[in-house]
Amino acid sequence: MTTANKITVARLLLIPVFVTLAAYYSRSIAQGAEEIGFRIAALAVYALASISDAVDGYIARHYNQRTPFGQVVDPLADKLLLLSGVITLSVTHWHVGLPIWFAALVIARDAVIVSGVLIIKYFTGTVKMGPKLSSKVCTFLQLSCVVWVLLDFRNPEHPPLGLSILIGAAALFTVISGAQYILEGIRQLKEGGHTSPPAGA
Repeated sequence: MTTANKITVARLLLIPVFVTLAAYYSRSIAQGAEEIGFRIAALAVYALASISDAVDGYIARHYNQRTPFGQVVDPLADKLLLLSGVITLSVTHWHVGLPIWFAALVIARDAVIVSGVLIIKYFTGTVKMGPKLSSKVCTFLQLSCVVWVLLDFRNPEHPPLGLSILIGAAALFTVISGAQYILEGIRQLKEGGHTSPPAGA
């Protein structure tokens, strides 16, 4: 296994560590004895996992360590890391977290995209869906929401206006990018003749 792949696997293993630390921090708040150390540790682990994405990508490109395993697992690790942040910060009790509806929206979009890819793969044998600008913006905004919550140590009584606006923008691009992928999937199925009855039927 290459160095780049080992870093990718390590990023996957850091995800449950982050979730556990975030959950312990949430429980400490619920018990009325906030333990800030858990929050700092959760932030550090998430930051380390995020940085490792750039590191393994750099190593893979510059040291000829691109592998089929890495091409599949690396984006999977990135997506799971982002989802773990969104879901954890919506279901655990931080002073200011992410709304549950936002996590549900993010999960629904990814579930629809994965289902669509599997359907297209089944009927056509190939899937032609490259990254879209709206998807990149969506990922950036979703990650920004997670980072805001992790870094906001002020513990305000109500969500800051800036965070609310950011969540709204992330939700909007989540819907837009999801709709674009759906329309692209329908187009590919139509081109393959899989959405019309067989001739003579």
